[in-house]
Amino acid sequence: MARRTPGRDLNPFRGPWPKPRLSDLARPSVVSLLLANLFPLYGVLFLGWDVFLIILVFWLENVVIGAFNVLRMLVAAPRDGASWALKAFLVPFFCVHYGGFCAGHGVFVVGFFGGAMRGDGTFRNLEDVFGFVRSSGLKWAVLGLVLSHGVSFVMNYLRKGEYRNAKLETLMFQPYGRVVILHLTIILGGMAAMALRSPVWALVLLIGLKVAVDLRAHLKERERLGRPRL
Repeated sequence: MARRTPGRDLNPFRGPWPKPRLSDLARPSVVSLLLANLFPLYGVLFLGWDVFLIILVFWLENVVIGAFNVLRMLVAAPRDGASWALKAFLVPFFCVHYGGFCAGHGVFVVGFFGGAMRGDGTFRNLEDVFGFVRSSGLKWAVLGLVLSHGVSFVMNYLRKGEYRNAKLETLMFQPYGRVVILHLTIILGGMAAMALRSPVWALVLLIGLKVAVDLRAHLKERERLGRPRL
């Protein structure tokens, strides 16, 4: 039997696509996922959002995912006394490593899509970005994403007992596969949309692609943890 590495067990992009059931669309965590992704769509259709604003929201979701992953690591295997010693090392290490990873990714997003490509000098650093989020409609999109991941955390991870099956080593690597694969796809799609001068149809298509990958990742995670999809 082939040996599994920790980062592969919950990688939502490995293996065959899960077969979605019609009933999946009525699950609370799936409904919240779809509703949260309607905020960027509303921004494109009614608020004139461009590629940068869409990708900025998706990048901010990485920060949300990292925060909930810390909660997952803290809650995992609560009755295993030895795991708490491991948590004391892995949780701070994840915060520093993943935080640096997201910061580097954010610098690229801001520099490429929000700086040189916009040419207005609005975003000189990440502090300017967060200030912009607080003072604009983007905060509601981010809040929607926080609520969406919160629903999944409570309904699936806590209520359905996924925390009992989760392994710290797996959780340590889990967010990276999503960040790399999903955002590589989004960034390439964003570049294509910008080359086309950001037509509405291209931005809607970009959001639809993100939602499809998000849904796959969500259902795959439920499947790999061996619990009913909720």
